[in-house]
Amino acid sequence: MCWALLRFCIPFLSRFLLDQPNIRSSHTIPTPRGGGVVFVFVSVAVSIICIAFDGPQASYFAFLIPLPLVTLSYVDDRFNLPAGWRYIAQLLTASSIVPFCPWLPSNFTFFPILFLLIFSVTAVINFSNFVDGLDGLLAGVMSVLLATISIELNLPLSAWSLVGSLIGFLIWNWSPAKIFMGDVGSVFLGSVSAFLFLQANSFPEAFGLLLVGTPIFADACICILRRLFSGQPIFDAHRLHLFQRLHQAGWPHSRVSSLYILATVFLSVSLLCAGLSWVIVISGLELLIGIWLDQRIAVPFAVASRN
Repeated sequence: MCWALLRFCIPFLSRFLLDQPNIRSSHTIPTPRGGGVVFVFVSVAVSIICIAFDGPQASYFAFLIPLPLVTLSYVDDRFNLPAGWRYIAQLLTASSIVPFCPWLPSNFTFFPILFLLIFSVTAVINFSNFVDGLDGLLAGVMSVLLATISIELNLPLSAWSLVGSLIGFLIWNWSPAKIFMGDVGSVFLGSVSAFLFLQANSFPEAFGLLLVGTPIFADACICILRRLFSGQPIFDAHRLHLFQRLHQAGWPHSRVSSLYILATVFLSVSLLCAGLSWVIVISGLELLIGIWLDQRIAVPFAVASRN
């Protein structure tokens, strides 16, 4: 369904939401964005149907709570809203997501944890947005991550509808991309994944699921820290993520995206087959590989900063 709807929507989005290449872009051909609205529509529609037949379940709300933020993100794709407005919407979304966490304590001692979790949810949302920079990267990694969460937590049909929708989107988004998901898609994926992380039965289980996303989340987190320590404004657009610098070094979109997707698959298999201890080990090894790629293959951070 997602693939067919995108085939219909691409000409329309090409007229109203065309992403023109600029100095910070990784693409060279004008490409429509906002395609994420289609997999949002499909997964939300399935959730509403599931609620109508099965009654409300926490996992169904993973796709409904982010809708105000997704709507604002769609407007942002069109008119470039101020960053402050977007972050306030993210905080409100995070504040609606965190209370669904089943392992939060019920007394007043959990307030520091509550604020930490709200901040962490906004971080996941923003990290998902930051790494949507190469053809097929975020859609491919998130399809693996969400499938892993669905298996580990034994989630119902609604979660799998988003995985299927992402695969349909990925056909159009793979290099050379015919469409980009835009902020409307990336913040939706970040919000849904953050909600589902918190649906784990315990913090260790949630932490293990989060580690499956190490390739994209660690890339985003390390890049922010490096920019912060370099005195750069961390909220300005840039091309300093490892995946971007690998592309600048001559790697095509498909090679970089395949590397990140394959790394996520290894982490997924480690968690599902061997548990938390092994996914910690594999994520550590992948971080070491990332450091090697950063030092040996990618355009140096300092050089990319000057460019």
